Amino acid sequence: MTNAFAVRFSFALLVPATLLAVSLTAAAARGENLLYSPIPVPESNEISDRLTENDIPTGEGGFARDYVVNFNDGDQVAIDLVSENFDTIITLMAADGSTIAENDDGPDGSTNSLLFARITETSKYIVRVRAFGETGGGEFRLKVTRLRPVD
Repeated sequence: MTNAFAVRFSFALLVPATLLAVSLTAAAARGENLLYSPIPVPESNEISDRLTENDIPTGEGGFARDYVVNFNDGDQVAIDLVSENFDTIITLMAADGSTIAENDDGPDGSTNSLLFARITETSKYIVRVRAFGETGGGEFRLKVTRLRPVD
């Protein structure tokens, strides 16, 4: 009689525990999309936006904002980041988070950033906009250009 009770009792615990685990897994999967969701680069390839303390903390006292863009193997790209409010850094990352290229200050001697890269794999890429150190945030303009050979 005690074995029958133990079996029923363990079955009574197993079903609710399984349902709880399934519901927590589903909730975590839904929440995962809310935790990190890079902003798609629009068709115009130009963005005017604002970097704030509500963006991704960099761990260096500043914040970052990520954009996702599709590039093809063989693309040559120029990524231009301009701000009058903060010292910009632009980073191009592969979908796995590895850094492809990064630029702090552009060739014009300003604190704006200009990055050139040759793409070697068709994939989604992340363009990260961030402020140098603790220089804050503010308004910025980002432009992604696919370079074409001159005929």
